[in-house]
Amino acid sequence: MSCQTTIGWSLITSGIVTLLLAYLPYPSLYWGIGLLVLGVVVFVLRRLF
Repeated sequence: MSCQTTIGWSLITSGIVTLLLAYLPYPSLYWGIGLLVLGVVVFVLRRLF
């Protein structure tokens, strides 16, 4: 059940991010890299604490 919930949230989040990237001012590559780094930081912090 947890896996399905994770996949669902991942799809919803990626859809929202895709829509946002179309409207953000800077090139989407920078936003993509920034969000990827943020995701890794959140993942690591949740593992540590």
